[in-house]
Amino acid sequence: MIKGRIVATAVIGAAALLLSLPVANAAQCGSSPAGFEGWKREFSAEAQGKGIGPTAISALMQTNYASATIAADRGQRSFSLSLDQFLAKRGATTIVAKGRQLKQSQAALFASIQQRYGVPPGPLIAIWGMETGFGSQRGNQNMLSSIATLAYDCRRPEFFTDQLYAALKLIDRGTLSGATRGSMHGEVGQTQFMPKNILAYGTGNLEVAANALNSTANFLKAHGWRAGAGYQPGEPNFAAIEAWNAAGVYQKAIALMGRQIDEGGTAASR
Repeated sequence: MIKGRIVATAVIGAAALLLSLPVANAAQCGSSPAGFEGWKREFSAEAQGKGIGPTAISALMQTNYASATIAADRGQRSFSLSLDQFLAKRGATTIVAKGRQLKQSQAALFASIQQRYGVPPGPLIAIWGMETGFGSQRGNQNMLSSIATLAYDCRRPEFFTDQLYAALKLIDRGTLSGATRGSMHGEVGQTQFMPKNILAYGTGNLEVAANALNSTANFLKAHGWRAGAGYQPGEPNFAAIEAWNAAGVYQKAIALMGRQIDEGGTAASR
């Protein structure tokens, strides 16, 4: 019994010792610009330990705290609008009219995409129009600064830390650079891809419309899109649209505009 007590005491002592040892903490999030420079140094050290190369680390260290991104992240009010209000605010009538023209003028491109991925023109064109006005509004924020700021910010650090690691990998590969421009949350290209999705589904330079549209179709197919199935709410392919954007009003708008582009009609019809 004495021997058993000695062993038990030793185990308890070892456990206490382990608990008392210092633990390497991840870079700490913050809610103001004050801690951003210190956070970058900590995060860079962690990233180097995970195999991120010097080009990407150098780019990260040159980022600035993106106050405009934080303001935009806190003020996404359009997603709380009704569907009719959202369609009006986003210019759905214009998107549908222009989208129907593009469906005709770029018929060969959309036919090749549909043959390869099973995705018809309507939802792709609706996403293209909604995201960037068909490439006319791709954003002018520094992509890496935006994503680094959101990874540092305490609101959603886990999600954007994953995006930041993806962005750093893309910079190491030469796909993106520290100077790449995008939208407020770091989205880039004609249909606004986040870095993780570029790694997983990107096909070529996403500033080129054909590449972006192929990549978007690739994303939708990977998220369960079935050729020939419907994509309105309650139909099989609506889940793939849900995977593209988490906002319910956005999802319904894409499905509605896509149908109007594919089948005809105006943005006011249901």
